[in-house]
Amino acid sequence: MVQSQEAVHKIGTIAKRAGVSVDTVRYYEQRGLLSPAKRMSSGYRLYSDKAVLRISLARRLQSLGMTLEEVADALHSHDTGGGSCESERWRLEKARSRVEQKLAELTAVRDAVDTALNLCAAGNCELTGQDFHDG
Repeated sequence: MVQSQEAVHKIGTIAKRAGVSVDTVRYYEQRGLLSPAKRMSSGYRLYSDKAVLRISLARRLQSLGMTLEEVADALHSHDTGGGSCESERWRLEKARSRVEQKLAELTAVRDAVDTALNLCAAGNCELTGQDFHDG
């Protein structure tokens, strides 16, 4: 019986195919999001084709507002077979809550800038610091 071997690639190839830097691949490995398939006798890391999919999934979860720790936990849940949309939905809800909080903070900053712009248009520009020096 002939056993098929899965193709393996050096880190640069995997990084290029996943659209990330070599440093990102190393960082993901360091953080436990990715494991090398094996190492060559020279020490070069070798990764399977599945590494590209895993990196892509991790990047997608990060783009949805999940922290790297949350991504690692979600991937671990997936690896152990314990993850389903129903059981993992809370992760996205938590990320959404953080996004809403950031939006509220940015809205407050925008409103403060608008106020400063209106004051500036009325001849009372906060950038000149006149209010602080006039007494």
